[in-house]
Amino acid sequence: MAPESGSNLRLEIGHVLFIDLVGYSKLLIEQQKERLHRLTEAVLATSQVRESPNEQLVRLPTGDGMALVFRNSSEEPARCALELAEALKPHPEMAVRMGIHSGPVSEVIDVSGRTNIAGAGINMAQRVMDCGDVGHILLSKHVAEDLEQYGHWQPQLHELGDCEVKHGVGISLVNLYAEGVGNPRLPKKLQALKKRSARRRWLGLAAGVIVLAAPLAGVALFSRHGARPALAVPEKSIAVLPFENLSDDKSNAYFAEGIQDEILTKLSGIADLKVISRTSTEKYKSKPEDLKTVAQQLGVATVLEGTVQRAEGKVRVNVQLIDARADANLWARTYDRDIKDVFAVESEVSQEIADALKARLSPNDTNKLAAAPTHDPEAYDLFLKGQYEERQASSTHKLAAYDQAASWYRQAITRDPQFALAIASLAENEMWRHWYFQRLSDADLAKVKGTAEQALALAPDLAEGHIALGLYYYLGHWQYEQALGEFQRAIELQPNNVRALNYVSHVHRRQGQWKLHLSELARCEQLDPRDAALPAAIGASYCRLRMWKEAKQAGLRSLALDPHNMPGMLDVLLSGLNGTGNIEQAMRVLATFPPGSLTVVSYKFGGDISSVVGDWPYAYVIQRDFAAALQTRNQENGDPTAERDRFSARAAIHLLAGDAAAARDEIERARALVETRLREQPNEGYALVQLSWIEVALQDNSGALTLAQQAINSMPPQKDAVEGPELLAGLAEIQARTGRTAEAVKTLRQVLLLPAGMVASIARLKIDPVWDSIRNDPGFQQLLKGTQLIGPPK
Repeated sequence: MAPESGSNLRLEIGHVLFIDLVGYSKLLIEQQKERLHRLTEAVLATSQVRESPNEQLVRLPTGDGMALVFRNSSEEPARCALELAEALKPHPEMAVRMGIHSGPVSEVIDVSGRTNIAGAGINMAQRVMDCGDVGHILLSKHVAEDLEQYGHWQPQLHELGDCEVKHGVGISLVNLYAEGVGNPRLPKKLQALKKRSARRRWLGLAAGVIVLAAPLAGVALFSRHGARPALAVPEKSIAVLPFENLSDDKSNAYFAEGIQDEILTKLSGIADLKVISRTSTEKYKSKPEDLKTVAQQLGVATVLEGTVQRAEGKVRVNVQLIDARADANLWARTYDRDIKDVFAVESEVSQEIADALKARLSPNDTNKLAAAPTHDPEAYDLFLKGQYEERQASSTHKLAAYDQAASWYRQAITRDPQFALAIASLAENEMWRHWYFQRLSDADLAKVKGTAEQALALAPDLAEGHIALGLYYYLGHWQYEQALGEFQRAIELQPNNVRALNYVSHVHRRQGQWKLHLSELARCEQLDPRDAALPAAIGASYCRLRMWKEAKQAGLRSLALDPHNMPGMLDVLLSGLNGTGNIEQAMRVLATFPPGSLTVVSYKFGGDISSVVGDWPYAYVIQRDFAAALQTRNQENGDPTAERDRFSARAAIHLLAGDAAAARDEIERARALVETRLREQPNEGYALVQLSWIEVALQDNSGALTLAQQAINSMPPQKDAVEGPELLAGLAEIQARTGRTAEAVKTLRQVLLLPAGMVASIARLKIDPVWDSIRNDPGFQQLLKGTQLIGPPK
């Protein structure tokens, strides 16, 4: 091993594979040399080593083997180990064992003046390996937790428990093996520990029997404790699974969903209960085969199952509350009622559940359980159709679905003008259409505010009304304190309302309260553990904070829940690309995403060139495959503003490719579309950024700078910790492309101290074509030698 003293050159996380030739010291000198040479050749022949750039892999000879230090991910040493084990199968005389750990690794200059590798990552990988026998590929638990985020690794990971190593340190081990590769047997060191542990347990049990002098009592005590659940979950916790529609008319599915949703909403208002969000429960069948596993995945003790049958003005609702841990019915009941009495059924079911779980209810809780949202069954039916359509809209992001939902809400309100819940839902619908599709004018936004206030005038304690008004302040005018007040009031009224808590976390993110934001999202995950959007949002925040490893882990958690979740994919892509600058690795990551998943979605905000082009196409721009980027921008999703976005993106790509003159007609068309939008919304930051790039393409440098500055003035970092830093990065890009080199470097220096890791990092600056015009500037080059430091989340 290299000495651990010396001058540090670089300290970072390394993914270490330690390989040991077993029995090496017993061989003759010539045999030692021959086998070490054959091992080296086998290692160098693995595809993982062949394809790793020199700067991403270090091989360290250790006398009886070697250590390989990979730079990108813990998958690299694992893949290399399996490939090496497969290659050595025909050569039993080449007996090896391997250990893998990720940890700090530093380059040092040893006493001979040569650069070498040392650090805790190397040492721990060797200790992991020392616990194994011939053929074992052992991993530290830390590495296994990284790998298990990928579904294809999970069947090959087998937890072993703890093993004591040098200096009495205990490490948790995992055995990596596949069919015919690796060693599935328990390592001898752990066998010995297991025997000693069993002996200690036997002695302890014997001593307990002697002290108690009552063997039967001792057995009873042991059995009672042994029956406790393996995972501690709150006793008063429940998941309301999707209600099965038993109606002959299958179009009544909206009605069954509506009854389930109303019961869930009523229960969400009880502070003494933990109630899982519908977003998570809808992932399951109405009556899952393995209810215990479902409950464990959702983190609850009880589950409510139900069926709904509707015909000729009658409704039958059958529900049963189940203790999932014991697979025992706690309570079951069938309700046969007239359709007009469905509200009473929802209230009775909610009250029965609260009683069965012994939930403490305040007088206000009891009143809310008994309340009906309207007394008009037809208005309620129209409302449920709107809710059903709204759920389709939130998953498909199709404008037509939002329009249809709004139409049902308006019909419900026409039937019952006092229907506060329908009025609040209409206001929220308008805000999401404003956010995703077409920004409303100030006058139209004022009408939405009036709608939300009308709902609250009718029902001051309606959580949905406060959410709608909060969204008006948040998405309509970026008035964060007012929005927080409304969302927090919604949480007071419905303590289990995940949407309100999620909105609170996003407002805190905009305010730069990162630690609070992340803790609130963690709470959301407890109430909504199967929603892939939550870990994806966590990953995006870690990306902004340039906490690359944490960002990747969160992104992988998101993809484990939903392999098609695009924000999760973006977390994984950008944590690697912006963290290491490894373009080849980024393209390999892109290739792993499901076919057809990389559609272009514009979120109508963002301030840099990648927001104009689109994140997926921009990955090709960074690779300098401009033709592929242009082709990707031809894939749209039906958004009514797609034409403007597409032409603006293509204009920017042509500019970066150096052929703006050849695309003049396309660029002029983009300009006309964006200018039309800015006449409607003069201060829309996203459109200002789009037009600034079009002006650069048309060589109007002064106009481009004015537009970029106008965009940052509308949303400075002091006002918004998410969009502000990205708009500042966009200003630096425009400064660089218009010959304001010194100003660009100065602005970039500010950006690197802000949470703008989604668009700016030192590794990204080194490879991004947008900076080609100032790449040789001494100030820019000096910037690349520094580091971006924003500190831990606050």
